[in-house]
Amino acid sequence: MSTARDALRPVLEDAREAGFLGPGPIEAHLDHAAGFATAAESALGRPPTRFVDLGTGGGVPGLVLALRWTSARGVFVDSGHRRSTFLREATERLDVRDRVEVVEGRAEALGRDEIYREVFDVATARSFAAPAVTAEISAGLVVVGGVLVVSEPPDPDPASRWPVAGLRELGFGPEAPVSHGGAHYAVLPKVAPCPERFPRAVGRPGKRPLW
Repeated sequence: MSTARDALRPVLEDAREAGFLGPGPIEAHLDHAAGFATAAESALGRPPTRFVDLGTGGGVPGLVLALRWTSARGVFVDSGHRRSTFLREATERLDVRDRVEVVEGRAEALGRDEIYREVFDVATARSFAAPAVTAEISAGLVVVGGVLVVSEPPDPDPASRWPVAGLRELGFGPEAPVSHGGAHYAVLPKVAPCPERFPRAVGRPGKRPLW
């Protein structure tokens, strides 16, 4: 993993210079991204074969996961043209372009596309959207038996962020909290198929969240 980190550092520095990555040491971003992998592997009992990273932005955690899960195929989703262009260049620099697809567009639309609908073992989301929005969109992407892993604030309130009834409506089981290196994550297991009506049309989940 040290070799992967060495390769990632300059890429993430470039992401920061372009305004796609937030403040803080690069090592902290790498450690936080590794937490997504640990949480997903623990929940699945294995590395995934397919994963999707929502709102990949400057490449965290998506690029970290792609380098760690060397046998997995990944999809990075971002609605911004400049960010998507950067991500395509980054996958080439890191030699993962053959197994990582960058999709420029809205994740709601992806969740309704038969090519991507309910095919991913893992969906990850770091600073992507509010919990209800993230869960609704991911419900259309994660296969039954897979998991959604979301970064959480320092003092999360699971009852309000991840209500059991709301998750059940989307096909998710109860949220399981996970900590890694001082960071917090919510792991949501997909236990039933997503109802056909979800995710709703582009923009709808954010304008009228389910909870």
